[in-house]
Amino acid sequence: MVRPVVGVMGPGEDASPEDLRIAFALGEEIARRNWVLLTGGRDAGVMNAASRGAYGIGGVVVGILPGSNRNGVSPYVTLPIVTGTGEARNVINVLTSDLIIGVGMNPGTASEIALAIKAQKPIFLLNCPEEGKEFFLRLSKGSILFPSTLEETLDGVEQVLKQLGLTNS
Repeated sequence: MVRPVVGVMGPGEDASPEDLRIAFALGEEIARRNWVLLTGGRDAGVMNAASRGAYGIGGVVVGILPGSNRNGVSPYVTLPIVTGTGEARNVINVLTSDLIIGVGMNPGTASEIALAIKAQKPIFLLNCPEEGKEFFLRLSKGSILFPSTLEETLDGVEQVLKQLGLTNS
């Protein structure tokens, strides 16, 4: 069976300590469940923290890189994808993922969430400011989930993957 691909998106250099804590824990849990983690692949912020969490317990970590080489890749990425597309690589991030988990918010993350809404991908947002929640709820017509805990997020992801036929459970 093809393994589910869970995209974790969030701020790079401007990620908050809470964003990093959540991303690391998500990475670990994604790997524990034998799902594939997909991030923006850089050695910064949420991307790096989630990758480090998954890699630390032997998970598969795909990094979709913006540049035309591996410069700046997280040392925790097991499969770097070099795109040479800059920020347009966000489309690849979203379309390759079966669902998106956003952690924190910045313009790059907002673009990924908007692309995920357009692609009708399931979306979970964690540690998102209230104005971001209101904006994305309006934009998505209420289809985005805002779990309050990691456990609630993972339960929701399990349910979505089951609905998509991507788990055996």
